[in-house]
Amino acid sequence: MLQLLHIENIAVIQEADISFQPGFNALTGETGAGKSIVIDALGAVLGSRTSRDLIRTGAGKAFVSAEFTGVPSDLPGLVENGITPDEDGALLLQREIMADGKNLCRVNGRPVTVAQLRQIGNELLNIHGQHDGTQLLDEEQHCGYLDRFGRVWPQLEAYGACFASMMELRHKIRSLQMDEAEKARKVDSLHFQIDELERANLKTGEEEELNARRDILRNSEKYISALSGADYCLSGDDDSVGALAQIREAEMALAGVKNLGGQLAELAERLSQMRSEVYDLAEIVRDLKEDFEFSPAELDALESRADQLYRLKKKYGSTVEEMLEYLDRCRSELGEIELAGDTLEQLEKKLRSAEKRAAEAAEALTKVRKAAAGELEQRILSELRDLDMGKVRFSIEIVPKEMDATGMDQVRFLMSANAGEDLKPISKIASGGELARIMLALKNVLAEQERVGTLVFDEVDTGVSGRAAQRVAEKLAAVSQGKQVLCVTHLPQLAAMADTHFSVEKGEEKGRTYTRVICMDSEQRKAELARITGGSRITPALLKSAEELMREAEIYKEGLHHWKK
Repeated sequence: MLQLLHIENIAVIQEADISFQPGFNALTGETGAGKSIVIDALGAVLGSRTSRDLIRTGAGKAFVSAEFTGVPSDLPGLVENGITPDEDGALLLQREIMADGKNLCRVNGRPVTVAQLRQIGNELLNIHGQHDGTQLLDEEQHCGYLDRFGRVWPQLEAYGACFASMMELRHKIRSLQMDEAEKARKVDSLHFQIDELERANLKTGEEEELNARRDILRNSEKYISALSGADYCLSGDDDSVGALAQIREAEMALAGVKNLGGQLAELAERLSQMRSEVYDLAEIVRDLKEDFEFSPAELDALESRADQLYRLKKKYGSTVEEMLEYLDRCRSELGEIELAGDTLEQLEKKLRSAEKRAAEAAEALTKVRKAAAGELEQRILSELRDLDMGKVRFSIEIVPKEMDATGMDQVRFLMSANAGEDLKPISKIASGGELARIMLALKNVLAEQERVGTLVFDEVDTGVSGRAAQRVAEKLAAVSQGKQVLCVTHLPQLAAMADTHFSVEKGEEKGRTYTRVICMDSEQRKAELARITGGSRITPALLKSAEELMREAEIYKEGLHHWKK
């Protein structure tokens, strides 16, 4: 359960610590006092999407932490992210929101991403907002609710694999199917491209060699002049000696004294090595000079080849290697077209098998959905009876539809609010209060199957009043026997049913608005209930009515405890 929520610099809340208790926790306060800000802060520390606008004006950052107790160590989100609760099951979630939009998130001191924080948070606490009821108007959501209740994930996963395989085969077949004129145009185009690239006789690496040779021929005079100069300096000519001869003379000059040892021997050895190196260099320069032949015809041929490669690159790839890859693809595509008849026949045979498997998997999925639908209908009706909607009929319609990624089932929630009326889609007949109670019933049923320990209801009583409000309060009290419940409400019936009651109050200090959260005692609760019931003018009659409301709530909860035992 959620034990402590710490908030810093979130909107009008400068700093607040809220110690939640087991059972039913209620938060009340004037409109605009900041109740929703508490829920926003809770959503932020659970990984919900936030904005830098959430940061209190003048503050550089906002910070929220939530301490949970009794957390199972085998929750998938914890196991997947390598996080372990403390020995007593304590888990601390923290999120720091910077003014520049950056976020720092930690779980038990370990840095995590916002996505990881959201994954873990969703397994600890569910927030049901005041607008959740409108989701029931979207029939696309109904199948998802049914699947969650029926836990149809194995069947849905098996069907998804079959459907993906079938769609892949359909795509391959469509890509091969074409009329004869289109086929002829495609074949002609491929033949032309293949012929042009094959005639070019492309070779890997030739462009680099071509450019190097072309540069030499374009600069032949500089090339020969440089080699001749190097040859003269190294080997000399008929009138002068080069470096090689002079090094040899130096070596001979030291030959008579190198036996004296010391530095003379070392110098003689170095000169010998130098003469060998210079000799090799001289031979290389001489060979390059003698082998070089400048041919205008060769340069023209190289220029022509370079131009050919340039034109081909504009059509088939930026390098010779890319053009060769394109050639291979053309050959492969041409082969597929020429063999399309045989290939199509084989693919269509595979497709028939894949369609049969997908249909069988869809039927298996439909079967488990229908079984789950019958059970969910009864559970929802039972919940609605508890919420003073005993005359409402609720049904889940499953009709066939064209196969898609979710199966072959169109799922719709139907209801009849009045005796004698036909079942119709919820979106067409349900009022706001009815939607709120149906969604509450659905959420309660789904929550029973999940391991989430804390449920938050943010003004889910919108559109509900009178006896229906009392039934909603009793339902949340019953839910709180098994899970921790946090409820933001404007209804005195719900607030009176709480085991722990917080007041969210807004004030002003030194020209700044602030919000504080107070855990109220019995007398404070009585005054708050009177305010909720009658407004700012609290009369003795309102206080007496509030006291009676609290007493009736205690009697009801004692009955729940007795029944639970």
